Amino acid sequence: MNTASEGLPQSALRAAGPVAETLLEVSGVLVVGGALIFAGVMLLLVLAVRRRGGSRISTRWWLLGGGLVFPTVVLSALFAYSEFHRPPWQPIPPPGALIVGVTGHMWWWEVRYRDPASGAEVVTANEIRIPVGRPVYFGLGSADVIHSFWVPSLGGKMDMLPGRVQHLQLQADRPGTWRGQCAEYCGEQHARMALHVVAEEPAAFDAWLAAQARPAATPSPEVERGREAFLAHRCNACHTVRGVSEQSRLGPDLTHVGSRLHLGAGTVPNDPAQLAAWVAHTQQLKPGARMPSSGERIGEADLQSIAIWLAQLK
Repeated sequence: MNTASEGLPQSALRAAGPVAETLLEVSGVLVVGGALIFAGVMLLLVLAVRRRGGSRISTRWWLLGGGLVFPTVVLSALFAYSEFHRPPWQPIPPPGALIVGVTGHMWWWEVRYRDPASGAEVVTANEIRIPVGRPVYFGLGSADVIHSFWVPSLGGKMDMLPGRVQHLQLQADRPGTWRGQCAEYCGEQHARMALHVVAEEPAAFDAWLAAQARPAATPSPEVERGREAFLAHRCNACHTVRGVSEQSRLGPDLTHVGSRLHLGAGTVPNDPAQLAAWVAHTQQLKPGARMPSSGERIGEADLQSIAIWLAQLK
Protein backbone atom coordinates (compact mmCIF):
# COMPACT_ATOMS: atom_id res chain seq x y z
CA MET A 1 0.00 0.00 0.00
CA ASN A 2 1.36 3.39 -0.99
CA THR A 3 0.80 5.91 1.80
CA ALA A 4 2.25 9.27 2.66
CA SER A 5 3.64 7.98 5.94
CA GLU A 6 5.84 5.22 4.57
CA GLY A 7 9.36 5.50 5.98
CA LEU A 8 8.28 6.89 9.35
CA PRO A 9 9.15 4.60 12.25
CA GLN A 10 6.39 2.23 13.34
CA SER A 11 8.20 -0.43 15.28
CA ALA A 12 8.02 -1.64 18.87
CA LEU A 13 11.77 -2.32 18.55
CA ARG A 14 12.48 1.43 18.29
CA ALA A 15 11.41 2.54 21.75
CA ALA A 16 11.15 6.32 22.23
CA GLY A 17 9.64 6.50 25.71
CA PRO A 18 9.65 4.76 29.11
CA VAL A 19 6.52 2.69 28.46
CA ALA A 20 7.83 1.38 25.14
CA GLU A 21 11.25 0.70 26.69
CA THR A 22 9.64 -1.37 29.45
CA LEU A 23 7.59 -3.38 26.96
CA LEU A 24 10.70 -3.95 24.83
CA GLU A 25 12.63 -5.19 27.88
CA VAL A 26 9.86 -7.62 28.87
CA SER A 27 9.62 -8.89 25.29
CA GLY A 28 13.37 -9.46 25.21
CA VAL A 29 13.28 -11.47 28.44
CA LEU A 30 10.44 -13.63 27.11
CA VAL A 31 12.19 -14.24 23.78
CA VAL A 32 15.53 -15.13 25.38
CA GLY A 33 13.87 -17.28 28.05
CA GLY A 34 11.81 -19.12 25.45
CA ALA A 35 14.91 -19.72 23.34
CA LEU A 36 16.82 -21.15 26.32
CA ILE A 37 13.97 -23.48 27.24
CA PHE A 38 13.68 -24.63 23.63
CA ALA A 39 17.43 -25.29 23.49
CA GLY A 40 17.25 -27.27 26.73
CA VAL A 41 14.38 -29.43 25.46
CA MET A 42 16.26 -30.12 22.22
CA LEU A 43 19.36 -31.09 24.22
CA LEU A 44 17.35 -33.54 26.29
CA LEU A 45 15.90 -34.98 23.08
CA VAL A 46 19.39 -35.52 21.62
CA LEU A 47 20.58 -37.17 24.82
CA ALA A 48 17.54 -39.45 24.91
CA VAL A 49 18.06 -40.53 21.30
CA ARG A 50 21.80 -41.17 21.75
CA ARG A 51 21.55 -42.89 25.13
CA ARG A 52 22.67 -46.50 25.23
CA GLY A 53 21.97 -48.47 28.40
CA GLY A 54 22.65 -46.99 31.83
CA SER A 55 20.19 -46.13 34.55
CA ARG A 56 16.81 -44.77 33.64
CA ILE A 57 14.94 -42.05 35.46
CA SER A 58 11.38 -43.13 35.99
CA THR A 59 8.62 -41.56 33.95
CA ARG A 60 7.04 -40.35 37.18
CA TRP A 61 10.03 -38.12 38.00
CA TRP A 62 10.13 -36.71 34.47
CA LEU A 63 6.45 -35.82 34.67
CA LEU A 64 6.82 -34.34 38.14
CA GLY A 65 9.95 -32.33 37.39
CA GLY A 66 9.44 -31.36 33.77
CA GLY A 67 5.65 -31.22 33.71
CA LEU A 68 4.87 -29.63 37.08
CA VAL A 69 7.79 -28.19 39.06
CA PHE A 70 9.71 -26.56 36.18
CA PRO A 71 6.75 -24.79 34.50
CA THR A 72 5.36 -23.70 37.87
CA VAL A 73 8.64 -22.07 38.88
CA VAL A 74 9.25 -20.48 35.47
CA LEU A 75 5.73 -19.16 34.98
CA SER A 76 5.55 -17.82 38.55
CA ALA A 77 8.84 -15.98 38.06
CA LEU A 78 7.70 -14.55 34.72
CA PHE A 79 4.39 -13.44 36.23
CA ALA A 80 6.15 -11.64 39.09
CA TYR A 81 8.62 -10.05 36.67
CA SER A 82 5.94 -8.86 34.25
CA GLU A 83 3.77 -7.47 37.06
CA PHE A 84 6.72 -5.50 38.42
CA HIS A 85 7.42 -4.09 34.94
CA ARG A 86 3.81 -3.45 33.97
CA PRO A 87 3.36 0.01 32.40
CA PRO A 88 1.70 2.54 34.72
CA TRP A 89 -2.06 2.88 34.66
CA GLN A 90 -3.96 5.29 36.83
CA PRO A 91 -7.69 6.01 37.03
CA ILE A 92 -6.88 9.73 37.20
CA PRO A 93 -4.06 11.65 35.46
CA PRO A 94 -0.80 12.06 37.39
CA PRO A 95 0.16 15.61 38.45
CA GLY A 96 1.43 17.70 35.55
CA ALA A 97 0.22 15.31 32.85
CA LEU A 98 -1.07 16.61 29.53
CA ILE A 99 -4.63 15.36 28.94
CA VAL A 100 -5.56 14.53 25.35
CA GLY A 101 -8.89 13.16 24.17
CA VAL A 102 -8.87 10.93 21.08
CA THR A 103 -12.00 9.65 19.34
CA GLY A 104 -11.82 7.03 16.61
CA HIS A 105 -14.03 7.47 13.55
CA MET A 106 -14.34 5.46 10.35
CA TRP A 107 -11.53 6.10 9.30
CA TRP A 108 -9.85 9.06 10.99
CA TRP A 109 -8.91 10.35 14.43
CA GLU A 110 -10.40 13.32 16.27
CA VAL A 111 -7.96 14.85 18.78
CA ARG A 112 -8.92 17.29 21.55
CA TYR A 113 -6.84 19.45 23.90
CA ARG A 114 -7.67 22.14 26.44
CA ASP A 115 -5.90 25.49 26.05
CA PRO A 116 -4.44 26.28 29.50
CA ALA A 117 -4.60 30.04 28.90
CA SER A 118 -8.23 30.42 27.85
CA GLY A 119 -9.73 27.06 28.79
CA ALA A 120 -11.00 26.74 25.22
CA GLU A 121 -11.19 23.33 23.60
CA VAL A 122 -8.71 22.81 20.78
CA VAL A 123 -9.73 20.30 18.11
CA THR A 124 -7.48 18.81 15.45
CA ALA A 125 -7.35 15.54 13.51
CA ASN A 126 -5.07 12.61 12.66
CA GLU A 127 -2.04 14.13 14.36
CA ILE A 128 -1.10 14.41 18.03
CA ARG A 129 1.53 16.82 19.27
CA ILE A 130 3.02 16.27 22.71
CA PRO A 131 5.82 17.83 24.79
CA VAL A 132 9.01 15.84 25.34
CA GLY A 133 9.53 14.48 28.84
CA ARG A 134 5.97 15.03 30.06
CA PRO A 135 3.48 12.23 30.71
CA VAL A 136 0.46 12.29 28.40
CA TYR A 137 -2.82 10.88 29.67
CA PHE A 138 -5.10 9.83 26.82
CA GLY A 139 -8.86 9.48 27.06
CA LEU A 140 -9.81 7.11 24.24
CA GLY A 141 -13.28 6.56 22.79
CA SER A 142 -15.03 5.60 19.57
CA ALA A 143 -17.83 7.27 17.64
CA ASP A 144 -18.90 4.15 15.73
CA VAL A 145 -17.17 0.74 15.82
CA ILE A 146 -14.30 -0.72 17.87
CA HIS A 147 -10.95 0.88 17.02
CA SER A 148 -7.59 0.46 18.73
CA PHE A 149 -4.99 3.14 19.49
CA TRP A 150 -1.41 1.97 18.94
CA VAL A 151 1.83 3.91 18.53
CA PRO A 152 4.42 1.09 18.78
CA SER A 153 7.44 3.32 19.47
CA LEU A 154 5.72 4.89 22.49
CA GLY A 155 3.82 2.02 24.10
CA GLY A 156 1.22 -0.72 23.88
CA LYS A 157 -2.20 -0.56 22.30
CA MET A 158 -5.57 0.18 23.86
CA ASP A 159 -8.95 -0.68 22.37
CA MET A 160 -11.42 2.18 21.80
CA LEU A 161 -14.98 1.09 22.54
CA PRO A 162 -18.23 2.89 21.66
CA GLY A 163 -19.87 4.30 24.76
CA ARG A 164 -16.80 3.94 26.97
CA VAL A 165 -13.69 5.98 27.74
CA GLN A 166 -10.45 4.01 28.06
CA HIS A 167 -7.24 5.49 29.47
CA LEU A 168 -3.64 5.14 28.33
CA GLN A 169 -0.55 6.93 29.61
CA LEU A 170 2.47 7.45 27.33
CA GLN A 171 5.54 9.65 27.20
CA ALA A 172 8.18 10.59 24.63
CA ASP A 173 11.77 11.03 25.79
CA ARG A 174 13.08 12.76 22.68
CA PRO A 175 11.77 14.91 19.83
CA GLY A 176 10.58 13.06 16.77
CA THR A 177 7.63 11.88 14.70
CA TRP A 178 6.22 8.38 15.11
CA ARG A 179 3.55 6.64 13.11
CA GLY A 180 0.66 4.89 14.81
CA GLN A 181 -2.15 2.77 13.44
CA CYS A 182 -5.61 1.54 14.27
CA ALA A 183 -4.85 -1.98 15.50
CA GLU A 184 -8.40 -3.37 15.43
CA TYR A 185 -10.02 -4.16 12.08
CA CYS A 186 -12.72 -1.53 11.62
CA GLY A 187 -13.84 -1.78 8.02
CA GLU A 188 -12.84 -1.10 4.44
CA GLN A 189 -10.19 1.57 5.10
CA HIS A 190 -8.77 0.17 8.34
CA ALA A 191 -5.32 -0.05 6.73
CA ARG A 192 -5.43 3.68 5.90
CA MET A 193 -6.30 4.81 9.40
CA ALA A 194 -2.88 6.05 10.43
CA LEU A 195 -2.00 8.41 13.25
CA HIS A 196 1.14 10.51 13.72
CA VAL A 197 2.56 11.61 17.04
CA VAL A 198 4.95 14.58 16.94
CA ALA A 199 7.00 15.13 20.11
CA GLU A 200 8.42 18.65 20.52
CA GLU A 201 10.37 20.53 23.13
CA PRO A 202 7.98 22.01 25.75
CA ALA A 203 8.37 25.60 24.53
CA ALA A 204 7.65 24.63 20.93
CA PHE A 205 4.63 22.59 22.02
CA ASP A 206 3.23 25.47 24.09
CA ALA A 207 3.58 27.82 21.13
CA TRP A 208 1.85 25.28 18.86
CA LEU A 209 -1.06 24.78 21.28
CA ALA A 210 -1.53 28.54 21.68
CA ALA A 211 -1.65 28.91 17.89
CA GLN A 212 -4.12 26.05 17.56
CA ALA A 213 -6.46 27.71 20.08
CA ARG A 214 -6.84 30.78 17.87
CA PRO A 215 -9.50 30.93 15.12
CA ALA A 216 -8.55 30.71 11.48
CA ALA A 217 -6.40 33.57 10.23
CA THR A 218 -8.04 36.27 8.11
CA PRO A 219 -7.15 35.41 4.52
CA SER A 220 -5.20 37.77 2.35
CA PRO A 221 -7.00 39.19 -0.68
CA GLU A 222 -5.14 36.70 -2.88
CA VAL A 223 -6.76 33.70 -1.15
CA GLU A 224 -10.11 35.23 -0.13
CA ARG A 225 -11.75 33.50 -3.09
CA GLY A 226 -10.91 30.11 -1.55
CA ARG A 227 -12.80 30.92 1.64
CA GLU A 228 -15.78 32.09 -0.40
CA ALA A 229 -15.70 28.91 -2.53
CA PHE A 230 -15.44 26.76 0.63
CA LEU A 231 -18.67 28.30 1.93
CA ALA A 232 -20.41 28.45 -1.44
CA HIS A 233 -19.93 24.72 -2.04
CA ARG A 234 -21.10 23.89 1.52
CA CYS A 235 -17.86 22.29 2.64
CA ASN A 236 -18.72 23.79 6.04
CA ALA A 237 -21.66 21.38 6.33
CA CYS A 238 -19.17 18.72 7.46
CA HIS A 239 -16.03 20.66 8.42
CA THR A 240 -15.51 23.33 11.04
CA VAL A 241 -13.18 26.26 10.44
CA ARG A 242 -13.35 28.33 13.60
CA GLY A 243 -14.04 31.96 12.84
CA VAL A 244 -15.43 31.09 9.41
CA SER A 245 -18.17 28.44 9.75
CA GLU A 246 -20.47 26.99 12.37
CA GLN A 247 -19.30 23.94 14.29
CA SER A 248 -19.81 20.58 12.60
CA ARG A 249 -18.47 17.25 13.86
CA LEU A 250 -19.19 15.12 10.81
CA GLY A 251 -15.66 15.51 9.47
CA PRO A 252 -12.25 16.66 10.74
CA ASP A 253 -11.84 20.20 12.05
CA LEU A 254 -9.95 22.20 9.38
CA THR A 255 -9.19 25.36 11.36
CA HIS A 256 -5.43 24.80 11.12
CA VAL A 257 -5.29 22.00 8.56
CA GLY A 258 -2.35 23.60 6.77
CA SER A 259 -0.07 22.82 9.73
CA ARG A 260 -0.64 19.06 9.54
CA LEU A 261 1.79 16.63 7.96
CA HIS A 262 -0.73 14.46 6.12
CA LEU A 263 -4.25 14.31 4.76
CA GLY A 264 -6.78 11.49 5.05
CA ALA A 265 -5.22 9.93 8.19
CA GLY A 266 -1.81 9.41 6.62
CA THR A 267 -3.05 8.74 3.09
CA VAL A 268 -1.24 11.57 1.23
CA PRO A 269 1.24 14.33 2.18
CA ASN A 270 -0.22 17.74 2.94
CA ASP A 271 0.43 20.45 0.34
CA PRO A 272 -1.81 22.57 -1.92
CA ALA A 273 -1.60 20.15 -4.85
CA GLN A 274 -2.50 17.15 -2.71
CA LEU A 275 -5.27 19.14 -1.00
CA ALA A 276 -6.90 19.85 -4.36
CA ALA A 277 -6.48 16.20 -5.41
CA TRP A 278 -7.92 14.97 -2.12
CA VAL A 279 -11.05 17.14 -2.43
CA ALA A 280 -11.53 16.18 -6.07
CA HIS A 281 -10.74 12.45 -5.88
CA THR A 282 -11.37 11.33 -2.30
CA GLN A 283 -12.98 8.04 -3.30
CA GLN A 284 -10.15 7.15 -5.64
CA LEU A 285 -7.54 7.85 -2.97
CA LYS A 286 -9.48 6.30 -0.07
CA PRO A 287 -12.45 4.24 -1.32
CA GLY A 288 -15.28 4.05 1.17
CA ALA A 289 -14.33 7.20 3.08
CA ARG A 290 -17.30 9.19 4.34
CA MET A 291 -16.26 12.18 2.22
CA PRO A 292 -17.48 12.14 -1.42
CA SER A 293 -15.29 13.04 -4.38
CA SER A 294 -16.08 16.59 -5.47
CA GLY A 295 -14.16 16.87 -8.74
CA GLU A 296 -17.32 16.85 -10.85
CA ARG A 297 -19.28 19.13 -8.52
CA ILE A 298 -16.61 21.79 -7.93
CA GLY A 299 -14.86 23.44 -10.87
CA GLU A 300 -11.10 23.35 -11.25
CA ALA A 301 -10.66 27.04 -10.47
CA ASP A 302 -12.63 26.75 -7.22
CA LEU A 303 -10.78 23.55 -6.28
CA GLN A 304 -7.44 25.29 -6.57
CA SER A 305 -8.71 28.32 -4.66
CA ILE A 306 -10.04 26.14 -1.81
CA ALA A 307 -6.78 24.20 -1.64
CA ILE A 308 -4.65 27.35 -1.51
CA TRP A 309 -6.85 28.84 1.23
CA LEU A 310 -6.81 25.66 3.33
CA ALA A 311 -3.04 25.31 2.95
CA GLN A 312 -2.46 28.70 4.58
CA LEU A 313 -4.57 27.82 7.64
CA LYS A 314 -1.67 27.19 10.01
